[in-house]
Amino acid sequence: MSNISCIIIDDEKMARETFEKVIGRYFPDKLKVLCAAESVKEGVYAIHKHHPDLVFLDIEMPGENGFKLFEYFEKVTFEVIFLTAYKNYAIDAIKYAAFDYILKPLNFIDLGEVVERYEKKQKENNYNLRVKTLMSNLNAGGDINTKVALPTLKGYVMEKINNIMYCEADENYTKIFTANGEETLVSRTLKSVEDLLPAEYFFRIHKSYLVNMNYIKSYDKSEGHKIMLENGIELEVATRRTDEFVRLLTKTKL
Repeated sequence: MSNISCIIIDDEKMARETFEKVIGRYFPDKLKVLCAAESVKEGVYAIHKHHPDLVFLDIEMPGENGFKLFEYFEKVTFEVIFLTAYKNYAIDAIKYAAFDYILKPLNFIDLGEVVERYEKKQKENNYNLRVKTLMSNLNAGGDINTKVALPTLKGYVMEKINNIMYCEADENYTKIFTANGEETLVSRTLKSVEDLLPAEYFFRIHKSYLVNMNYIKSYDKSEGHKIMLENGIELEVATRRTDEFVRLLTKTKL
């Protein structure tokens, strides 16, 4: 594949210029820069005008951050690669929704890997569904009453965070068990699910289990350190996690 048309949106002039120089030096036959914008507003105008394949989008910008861009489009027809200097919760939401990102400062190796991944998955993309997933998971933040989009083998399942009772690792997948007795197989590792859910409510009691603390009925430390959930399920608490677990358990209002 060659001549992937792209737009760069970054409020820092030096960052925009560096990006264009890296593309010009290392990827002249891969990427074609149509425009470089310094704000979400300018970026929206440029996208409507040029209809790019790919948008390199800075997250941390004054006025409107990068995620606001999606609010201006009823239908997303372009792929987005996020640019950020910070590893925070937003990165987990990006990864969970199957978007890609580059950590600043930019280097040609990272850019090359991202372009390669873009080429491989371009035909498989459902942009609008992934935008919905991203925004849902970003908006969830620490609010246990909102919903998250859980990627499955068939698509996505929207689930209220507080309805998730516990999660169980299943190799590269995760089983999600809800309070109403349903089970969903999610196509993400338990670590990815843990990163997405609010840490003040969910605790990794074992390498295989992530538990919603609101559903713990009892904790028995006399034989093997086990908890019982409200549905009668018993789960083991790893020895190395017991001290931290007890501290959280005694501080959590159930």
